[in-house]
Amino acid sequence: MDASVWIVNIAVLASVLGTDLGRRKVGTMRLLRPAIVAAVIVPLYVKHPATSGNGLLLELVGAALGLLLGLAAAALLKVRRDAGDGLIYTHSGYAYAALWTAVIGARLLFVYGSNHWFSDQLGRWMFQHQIGVNALTDALVVMAIAMLLGRTGTLAAKRHVAVTGHVVTEPAARPTQAAH
Repeated sequence: MDASVWIVNIAVLASVLGTDLGRRKVGTMRLLRPAIVAAVIVPLYVKHPATSGNGLLLELVGAALGLLLGLAAAALLKVRRDAGDGLIYTHSGYAYAALWTAVIGARLLFVYGSNHWFSDQLGRWMFQHQIGVNALTDALVVMAIAMLLGRTGTLAAKRHVAVTGHVVTEPAARPTQAAH
């Protein structure tokens, strides 16, 4: 594993905790910033994405797991409209910070362990399943970005609900005419 996994995970953790802990206004830049981070990080660190086989499967699993973890994090992010100024704010606390820190800490521990504790076993597993180092690295990077974007997408939806007061689910049904 190279430094990219460390850099991405620490950048994501610092970004999330720096912008989400406590009471924070939800503005346009707060919603766009993670997309900008993803647009910069993915081309820089996902150099050779797998296009088939178990490498691709691992990358897709990393993305799905990241998305699920992002949704779990978003569930801990409370979104409310302030009665005084009418602006939308989030509030997060220790549970939110603990989830992000635990997930990113676990990824970094895996990276460390793969280099120092269980590199032989991991190498055999990767060989047996025909997964390259790039696919494993990409899966970890994609997982971090998917978690960030999953949280942000949910935050945007919660903001919409707080602004409009209703959830957009389906187009309104057409009124039916009574049979005569």
